[in-house]
Amino acid sequence: MDHVIIGAGPAGVVAAETLRKLDKSAGITLIGDEPEPPYSRMALPYYLVQQIPEEGTYLRKTRDYFGHRKINLVQDRVTSVLPDEHTLRLDSGETMRYDKLLIATGSRPVSPPIPGIEQEGIHTCWTLDDGRAIAASTGPGAKIVLMGAGFIGCIILEALAKSGADLIVVEMEDRMVPRMMNATAGNMIKQWCIGKGVHVLTSTRVMAIEPGDGHRFKVILDQGVPLDADLIVSATGVRSNIGFLEGSGIQTETGVLIDRNMRTSAVDVYAAGDVAEGIDFSTGDYSVQAIQPTATEHGLLAAKNMAGLDARHKGSINMNVLDTLGLISSSFGLWMGTDKGDSAEQVNPARYQYLNLQFEEDVLVGATTLGLTLHVGVLRGLIQTRVRLGKWKERLKADPSRIMEAYLACTQPVSINTGLF
Repeated sequence: MDHVIIGAGPAGVVAAETLRKLDKSAGITLIGDEPEPPYSRMALPYYLVQQIPEEGTYLRKTRDYFGHRKINLVQDRVTSVLPDEHTLRLDSGETMRYDKLLIATGSRPVSPPIPGIEQEGIHTCWTLDDGRAIAASTGPGAKIVLMGAGFIGCIILEALAKSGADLIVVEMEDRMVPRMMNATAGNMIKQWCIGKGVHVLTSTRVMAIEPGDGHRFKVILDQGVPLDADLIVSATGVRSNIGFLEGSGIQTETGVLIDRNMRTSAVDVYAAGDVAEGIDFSTGDYSVQAIQPTATEHGLLAAKNMAGLDARHKGSINMNVLDTLGLISSSFGLWMGTDKGDSAEQVNPARYQYLNLQFEEDVLVGATTLGLTLHVGVLRGLIQTRVRLGKWKERLKADPSRIMEAYLACTQPVSINTGLF
């Protein structure tokens, strides 16, 4: 049995390791299209601030890790998939056959349609090569414009701010992290960043990037004066990397559509990670959950199914945890609420603390926290188990901070006093 995995990120690496554990004799090939060993994009900010060397970003640190496990690591780009022939075509001109195929090609950064965005010196911080270029231009006194204050943008923001650079963040939405935080929490994060010396412009668009006068770039905005920049980092979103599947017949929408066994519409072809569009736990609809915990879970499940087991996916839960200059925020499930639901909210702006709970009937379906880390796991647990809160719903609406009491009351077995002692 020959297993081929396209994509050497967390989903692909976990899948390769799991396949080897389940089948000691199978052929396993892991294809990555970058010259470095498999690495974590989430580690790039730590590399930027020199907390780790390049090797610290590698997903597996041991020398010849993959060779020792008889996992064939190929550095090439897949240009097309021919499912009827069980064959791949590579950028090198070679072809490769497979018995089972896993598509784990992740996401790619989206470049906004801004005049001048193609110039040298504008980076996405998506690859180690980007990281090297940014690190070389970052430091005390450097003028940096960061386009985008979403989840990825805020991770990069931390590294750029710690470098001592003069950092300005430009976000087109009315708050920071708009796909993770509501207006209250998103603007509290904004005020926190401003207090840490980072300039943040929300409800602002970059209209063009021109050559600068005294600095490398001049960033033209839809309002206010232009910004000088020595370096521009674009973090305006990502999209599932599915372009190479055009003409393959494999069904795609936002990503590659998969069933609960991680199978695509093509026989013997599976998908996992940021490229996979599967069942959303909260809504039952199909969605892409582009976060590393989902990618590793997908990789594990896909490998088990490729090896002949029946490992069913229960659905991905929307889950984000972010550290922005020391302020921890998180959101789970339907954090924005539902049409038929109601909510509870507790806010302390002076201490940068916020808690928002979203209910549907007496079930917790979503939550948002800021500056509160103690019971984050409890929130996720209540959402994933869909436990009925009963009278505890009204108690939480009166005081959302009693979430641990509610969890214990609603999930622990009731002890019965028999009167024997």
